Amino acid sequence: MMIGIISDTHGLLRPEALVALAGAQHILHAGDVGDAEILDALRGIAPVTAIRGNVDLWGACAELPATDAVELGGKLFYLVHSVHDLDIKPEVAGVAVVVSGHSHRPGIETRDGVMYLNPGSAGPRRFQLPVTVAIVEIAGDTLAARIVQILQ
Repeated sequence: MMIGIISDTHGLLRPEALVALAGAQHILHAGDVGDAEILDALRGIAPVTAIRGNVDLWGACAELPATDAVELGGKLFYLVHSVHDLDIKPEVAGVAVVVSGHSHRPGIETRDGVMYLNPGSAGPRRFQLPVTVAIVEIAGDTLAARIVQILQ
């Protein structure tokens, strides 16, 4: 199973992001959507699970949950916009992957058997940070994640 992960679009859905996420069977958006039409466009690729971020203060994006959990490919994914707001103990709750955004810094690390994945920002470039999304592939019990730079 291929899962596309995107965050911090801030109202900008780049065509390069759509290309990178093509083929995903589910898409996770870790907040700061900025415009609900972005979620509609992503739904053109696959079902979407999305949460709100700190800029999602009005309209349909403000109605998104602050956190969410979804089971995909037999693995539990927990979405929280800022990892600093994590309100559960993922290793106790059976979470396989904590997905966050907010920092615009892409990263993948494993702690206490839990993968922490930040896809970075796919929206407007911030400072000198790359413009990225992430892909997670599940094959049996194996999770493989990678960051995909979508803009140089």
